[in-house]
Amino acid sequence: MTRTGPQNLLVTGGCGFIGSNFVRYWLEQHPESRVVVYDKLTYAGRKENLHNLWGSSYLSLVVGDIGDMDLVRRTCQENGIDLIVNFAAETHVDQSILGPLVFTDTNVRGTHVLLEVARELGIRLHHISTDEVYGHIRDGHQSVETDELAPRSPYAASKAAADQLVQAYAITYGLPVTITRGANNVGPYQYPEKAVPLFSTNAILGEPLPVYGDGKQMRDYAHVYDHCTGIETVLLRGEIGQVYNVGTGREMTNLEMVDLVLETLGKDHSLVKHVADRPGHDRRYSMNVEKLRALGWEPKYDPRQAVAEAAKWYEGNRWWWEPIRSGEFREYYNRQYAERLAGAAQQ
Repeated sequence: MTRTGPQNLLVTGGCGFIGSNFVRYWLEQHPESRVVVYDKLTYAGRKENLHNLWGSSYLSLVVGDIGDMDLVRRTCQENGIDLIVNFAAETHVDQSILGPLVFTDTNVRGTHVLLEVARELGIRLHHISTDEVYGHIRDGHQSVETDELAPRSPYAASKAAADQLVQAYAITYGLPVTITRGANNVGPYQYPEKAVPLFSTNAILGEPLPVYGDGKQMRDYAHVYDHCTGIETVLLRGEIGQVYNVGTGREMTNLEMVDLVLETLGKDHSLVKHVADRPGHDRRYSMNVEKLRALGWEPKYDPRQAVAEAAKWYEGNRWWWEPIRSGEFREYYNRQYAERLAGAAQQ
């Protein structure tokens, strides 16, 4: 049975990639709702991601850290929040390898603070997780929601810890919670440290595409729109206390993804440079999404469509990403790839 939709949402991380897409989708589909975006506005949380919505009386912004319990509590009380949707997270595996402690601060302690406020005020909480909590998936298997969590990076470990806290609060305190574990999302407003926007913008600029290792890692590339509709389905029809995988149930290799980006943008394969792999790089993610399908949800995009649509968006929205690819981003890019690309050139 479809329950009555929430009226006042606190969307943490709502200026980030998936969060901003969700805010756009939710306000379009539920114009009677009010959304308070709560975001720290770190490098990947950008007001520009909601650039054409800030004039709406149904949308407001609170700049803050989810680890600030007093501010989270006050924001919820002042806005009559009846649902917290937690997108707020440090999300990039490479960044977690370079500086892991901030991932624990935000992804674990921050989620814990949200849970405490939700418990105190009696608010439902929906937590956004990732397929990476399942770790490397052997051939012939697709992760189901009851599988053991086996994270292999600091990022994945922090998300797995957050998942377990959410589930513990449901069991111990009876807190009304749900969790969605998303596949590799692609689409508009994704910060260009991630693979598809990185390769798309590099290709547009005629720069090398640094492919880790042999490029045969398997990923389920899902369009962020489908993640948003999946979250909506869980919020309206999902069972309290349950976890739901959100993806396409289909995979492609990273090399196939790269070829598709180049084909979509009309660029030459000579831009591809195989570079030293990152430590602990999982070879395969794959999720079974039948539990979510049983609620009546279906993805609109298959992985090839999702990647192609994302590449086209970056081609048509240079205004958004060109200012990003300087300063702080350039420093990160050089730290992450300069040596790797130099090594590839010498091979």
